[in-house]
Amino acid sequence: MNVLLIGDFAENIKEQLREQFNAVNFIFCDDYDSAKQHISDIEVLVTYGSQLNAELIKVATELKWVMVLSAGVDRLPVKEIKEKNILVTNVRGIHKTSMAEYAISMILQVYRCEKQLIKQENEKVWHKQSIKLDEISGKNLLVLGTGAIGQEVARLAQAFRMETFGISRSGTNVEFFNQCYKISELEQVLPKADVVVAVLPSTSETKYLLTEKHFQLMREDAVFLNMGRGDLVKSEVILQAIRHGYIRHAILDVFEEEPLPADHPFWLEENITITPHISGNSPYYDERAFEIFAKNLAMFLKGETNYLNQIDIDRGY
Repeated sequence: MNVLLIGDFAENIKEQLREQFNAVNFIFCDDYDSAKQHISDIEVLVTYGSQLNAELIKVATELKWVMVLSAGVDRLPVKEIKEKNILVTNVRGIHKTSMAEYAISMILQVYRCEKQLIKQENEKVWHKQSIKLDEISGKNLLVLGTGAIGQEVARLAQAFRMETFGISRSGTNVEFFNQCYKISELEQVLPKADVVVAVLPSTSETKYLLTEKHFQLMREDAVFLNMGRGDLVKSEVILQAIRHGYIRHAILDVFEEEPLPADHPFWLEENITITPHISGNSPYYDERAFEIFAKNLAMFLKGETNYLNQIDIDRGY
């Protein structure tokens, strides 16, 4: 069986796969250009997904399974994948540690005035009176998305004695949340939140889910953090929420347009913190991703079907 892996992977990962699955022909390519000659002969494709297009799926006549080495699958050629009944899995859950740590660190950054402190340090200014430190202890945290990442954010938040609330499609109560609600109940819950963290995937249900009305319902001293997908809310809505004082601060790791243009007004807003889509970055990323892949490959070779992180291609997650 031929398995094509596209990306710059460490040699130890390649060797582990070859040793564990010595009957499999692994083909490693750095990019899609070098991979094209192998596409028509492969049964399994392992990819980060961003360059996977309809044409490639059509050419890959033997393809049965796509393993996406990211959580987001919203850019995949859904129509062609459905037509060929191709299995799709991803690495959902491996980001939970790094993204939860990012969320807590960024929330603390706002409450502990770290941008202001670093600015004073750079300017060699010793000025205590202008620093208005606050605590996150006892605050209410609302997480949009109660999957693995959302649960880990809530777990860490509870260590800081925060009250945790979750929003999901079903509203089912899950661990580390004091209470969970359905998306349809969002407007009722927003006024309670001191901090709103969004980790929702991009689907037809979540695209531009948040509107100006939602920010008006938030507390004036609320902090909004988006590390899910940039199309959850329009940039202009966030900008107006900050400029009109609907909320205190926005922390953004994802955007409608990436990279964020140098002339974008976000850069000029003191109460917006910008990071370049790095909340999920970790030196252990590939190691965790290939642990999932190896488990699924073992099942695939045996003809089993209980795959980890199988994607419902219609729902997008």
